[in-house]
Amino acid sequence: MVAQRKLFLGARLRRLRRERGLHQAAMAEEIGISASYLNHLERNQRPVTAGILLRLAEAFDIDMKAFASEGGDTAGADQLGEIFTDPMLADLGIGRAELIELSDNAPAVSEGVVRLYTALRELQRRPPSGTDEEAAGDPRALITPETWVRDYIQSQRNHYPELEERCEILGNSLSDPLSVSEALRRRLKEAYGVEAQVVSPELLDNFSQHYDAQRRTFMISALLRAENRTFGLAYQLALLELAPLLQRMADDARPPDAGTRALLHMSFANYAAGAIMMPYGRFLRAAEEHRYAIDRLCGQFGANVEQIAHRMTTLGRSGARGVPFFMLRVDPAGNISKRYAGENFPFSHFGGTCPRWHLHAAFQTPGQTIRQLIETPDGQRFFTISRTIERPIRPELRDDALLAIGLGCDVRYAPRIAYADGLDLTNTPATPVGPACSICPRMECAYRAMPPAGRMLAVHENRKTISPFPFLPG
Repeated sequence: MVAQRKLFLGARLRRLRRERGLHQAAMAEEIGISASYLNHLERNQRPVTAGILLRLAEAFDIDMKAFASEGGDTAGADQLGEIFTDPMLADLGIGRAELIELSDNAPAVSEGVVRLYTALRELQRRPPSGTDEEAAGDPRALITPETWVRDYIQSQRNHYPELEERCEILGNSLSDPLSVSEALRRRLKEAYGVEAQVVSPELLDNFSQHYDAQRRTFMISALLRAENRTFGLAYQLALLELAPLLQRMADDARPPDAGTRALLHMSFANYAAGAIMMPYGRFLRAAEEHRYAIDRLCGQFGANVEQIAHRMTTLGRSGARGVPFFMLRVDPAGNISKRYAGENFPFSHFGGTCPRWHLHAAFQTPGQTIRQLIETPDGQRFFTISRTIERPIRPELRDDALLAIGLGCDVRYAPRIAYADGLDLTNTPATPVGPACSICPRMECAYRAMPPAGRMLAVHENRKTISPFPFLPG
């Protein structure tokens, strides 16, 4: 493929260099070319040769095929594709090739379009306030804190190298084969004079945990399960021990307001808690040894299913990568409360999931792991597993305790995963899925909830189709 066509990858080279924090001279030295030649490559004045691709793969631990593919990193193009199927824009008829070109050659412009559309959607779903204050202010304020933080995490591939290094040192120093929780409690007491206590939920009112800085007391609700108490201790230790780094990371991210900054800071501390409980090197070795068997990893690291699943989406260290999983968490009503992707993500960025993916079927078989091969409209195949988990805290016994998580990865990684054993990955038919119904191009789908935006319906009174919303091909 590389030898048969000229590859102009200037924008991707520039993005890779900036992600690694390198000047042109430093990156050029890494791959053994002159800075002026790299400048020509970044400006698409010279094609990238196969030799340079090999050097890039060796120096920066990238997937050469994905980097050189015509779609490249299509996360931006996928989001743009959703946006331009909106009825407001669908009549423009912009094809995917144009969107990929825009995403590759003008990533900042693409990001601007995504931000504006996200702000518009947030504005549309808000109730009228009766004032023009928001409209007259900074339009970035229309993007909710959770949306901003989610997008920032995704832009970092859900991996923070410096934070991982610090947490790995700290986590390994706390290694206790009998009780991670006890080691964390001792560290809080000996290093910071903080006493950890499990207390009645009535003392905490509406909180699951609370740190009283004046009394140097950390209180955890008795309603929390053991794994969540351990996570809470690790979270509080991260806030104290890694405070300067967490503050700097939040500063570098430049969130738009104080509320978003607070949520981002908490997300970093949550990430650190998982990395302390499951230090990178030890966790990756165990994950590969046990072939990503979640329950086995739960037992080894004293963590619960959700904590293990989330940790598996963060294994993006250069030179020591794990399987690049994506992960979703949903409630029985279909609301998505977590969405992470280590590499690519086959579903809608602005909507829900495909009903043909068995994530929601997990609620019908609590505690069981459901495996499935799925295939997106562009022919990509993914191996996925879905299972229910229990909420970390349930104040009332009558409350619904179950959530569901879905994990998946490109099918080429499936042989490394225990859950794929016995499944013929080549010949087993994959379930055809799509993004949200509003942008899915599949015509013959009995599960379709709405026609795709911008497509003309093909409804006939004398016959009915399998799909409740038949439409004309585009």
